[in-house]
Amino acid sequence: MTLTHPATGAPRAVNDHPWIGELATAVSEVIIGQGELVHGLTLALLGGGHVLLEGVPGLAKSLAASTLAGAVNASFARLQFTPDLLPSDLIGTEVYNVKTGEFTIRKGPVFANFVLADEVNRAPAKVQSALLEAMQERQVSIGGHSFALPDPFLVLATMNPLEQEGTYSLPEAQLDRFALKLVIRYPSKEEELAVLERMARTVAPVKVRSVVSLDEIRTARLAVDRVVLDARLKQYIVTLVHATRDPKANGLAELAPRIRYGASPRASIWLALMSRANALLDNRSFVVPGDIKRVAHDVLRHRIIPTYEADAEGVTSDKLIDRLLETVPVP
Repeated sequence: MTLTHPATGAPRAVNDHPWIGELATAVSEVIIGQGELVHGLTLALLGGGHVLLEGVPGLAKSLAASTLAGAVNASFARLQFTPDLLPSDLIGTEVYNVKTGEFTIRKGPVFANFVLADEVNRAPAKVQSALLEAMQERQVSIGGHSFALPDPFLVLATMNPLEQEGTYSLPEAQLDRFALKLVIRYPSKEEELAVLERMARTVAPVKVRSVVSLDEIRTARLAVDRVVLDARLKQYIVTLVHATRDPKANGLAELAPRIRYGASPRASIWLALMSRANALLDNRSFVVPGDIKRVAHDVLRHRIIPTYEADAEGVTSDKLIDRLLETVPVP
């Protein structure tokens, strides 16, 4: 039986993008477990959003980012963020040619389809801020000239928890540029045993297969835009985000003293885009409430800033999101 949207009658999507499944398979040949991580990275690839990966050292954050890039036939650049890094090391600079007496532009590593900003919170604010224009406008300014970045352009930034030595807090403006924040947790005993079997050897581990082209990604992104998002679900998304800014008006008065800053309108945009991408991953041409709930934590956790009192009580942004999803009525 063919499934249809209950309101519009839109048919269930036919899977015209077999590379999506092949991508997950290719990545899993390198990364053990971490199904949620692979799912989140695939959503970002479909939705065209940047990703922030958080986890303690040793959980394959950098490997996951480079593996995703390797599975796509595209340009890739890796930049290690350190306290002495300069903005010009990222975006490029003007170089004076003594022979000609002219300045020429030397482009930085940001001019790639995939940019791995490794340990992004180990660099000072001036370097982190250098990413802002690139992430939002898909262009950079060097010497008074603007240069467009490749299409698609995706920043995959890794960061260590703030309690780790030598880390800096990311500015809220930069955090808001990331479509998703994925938290990588420790593997299970079985997964860690599999990691040991695969990685504990002197021979280089298996390299990821390239399974998708840039044109295929662009085509899939057009399909994401065609996924139906009902007006009632749009209202549900806006209500969820508004509740982070004014909990009392949305029946969540107990959260008011626990939320210092709520989510911006970008949260509504990315909730809509990522829920559409999740529906496409589930081979549907329409969004259901479960799609929104599936992506809510990844979209909102870095946009909801708990108060100091909430931190003292152990109330994290994820717990606040849990309460939002429990309380805000589903249409």
